[in-house]
Amino acid sequence: MYNEIKHQALKTFEEFIGKAGLKKGNIVVLGCSTSVITGSLIGTGSSMDCAEALYSAFYPLLKERGIFLAAQCCEHLERALVVERECAEKFNLTIVNAIPQPKAGGSSATTAYKIFDDPVVVDKIKADAGVDIGGTLIGMHLKRVAVPLKMENNRIGDAHVICARTRPRFVGGDRAVYDKNLL
Repeated sequence: MYNEIKHQALKTFEEFIGKAGLKKGNIVVLGCSTSVITGSLIGTGSSMDCAEALYSAFYPLLKERGIFLAAQCCEHLERALVVERECAEKFNLTIVNAIPQPKAGGSSATTAYKIFDDPVVVDKIKADAGVDIGGTLIGMHLKRVAVPLKMENNRIGDAHVICARTRPRFVGGDRAVYDKNLL
């Protein structure tokens, strides 16, 4: 089962990175329910094995491209996020005091905290793009304006995957001219 999850995660993130147009220094927020991936209701079957399989597939892709990952915690940690200290310092994020656990933060955030070089937990972020695996509601952590991505690889295990990128807002009305490179 975990080999298939790993394969699906790799395909999903390869597609996502391309479609989102991510570049070095961007932030991706990840909301992930390992419970849903493995066929349970959200918050009822947290799986470290599942999270570790996922991260082993996609995290190297982000890291080698210099893309920051912000792993969203569950509601028990108020949807705080695990990031590298470098990210928190670069973007002046507010660090909070918590260490995610499988039942208080979730397996995804716990795994991020375990594998990051210098992890910290922050209270909020405005990410450039995001991946929601299993309906974890990441919208609060995305910059305005979020643009949904039509994904061919939109399932990991039993979980539906929704991805988005962001773009600058349009200002100026009918007479404005827009930079097509920012669309």
